[in-house]
Amino acid sequence: MQRIALGLAYDGSGWRGWQTQPGGTGVQDALEAALQQFLGHECPTICAGRTDTGVHALSQVVHLETPKHRELQSWVRGLNALLPDSVAVQWAQPVSADFHARYGARSRTYLYVVRQAAVRSPLLRERTGWVFQPLNLEAMQQAVLALPGQHDFSSFRSSQCQAASPVRTMTAASVTQQGVFYVFRFTANAFLHHMVRNLVGALLYIGMGRQAAQWMAELLLQRDRRLAAPTFSPSGLYLAGVDYDPVHGLPTGNIEATWAQHLPWFS
Repeated sequence: MQRIALGLAYDGSGWRGWQTQPGGTGVQDALEAALQQFLGHECPTICAGRTDTGVHALSQVVHLETPKHRELQSWVRGLNALLPDSVAVQWAQPVSADFHARYGARSRTYLYVVRQAAVRSPLLRERTGWVFQPLNLEAMQQAVLALPGQHDFSSFRSSQCQAASPVRTMTAASVTQQGVFYVFRFTANAFLHHMVRNLVGALLYIGMGRQAAQWMAELLLQRDRRLAAPTFSPSGLYLAGVDYDPVHGLPTGNIEATWAQHLPWFS
């Protein structure tokens, strides 16, 4: 048996999230069906982060085990010939038996893109979030400073979240503006269900002037989801990168280059 890591990108708008679903509507279903055709046997997969319905991935990482041997380029080209157009393998690499796509991840980075304009764009439907109200970048940048560190993120946790603890360690959080696009970036050891969408919802309330910048720090202390902003749309959310120990040699380190490859209009 050998263990293989795959890097995936996908448009999540037509899928019920990563995880396998009745009727085969999860990205995992599509990948495992392609693997069965490619390898000739059932091949369960484990991913770095289970994205929700409508959420995209620029750099999802998956591992699997198989007794079959294929050239690395065959993993990419062969699987992509069997996958739907909305899912594509970006790279393949053999890894040691102790590599684990989920438990071996040191951090995950999510990117959320919001387009601020008076009128929605049908060409960016399900690619970005959209707000028509003007946004105060400085207020959002001040608010996001409260997020790095170890916190109880209960105020930003879905009621359906199954995580054993609401405590997470966020190592970086930022908001930048690129023309009409506002880019929200979060890096943490792990994320709770709907956590990024709930953080973005709160930051947008601050950007719109509905709340002051210090509201973010207050929500962290209150630990009450009912007091925060509504969950924002999944349309502009991307799993942008997963970080592993360099010993594995995976091509996941340059998140900016990955963004520029897939999302050049706001990279």
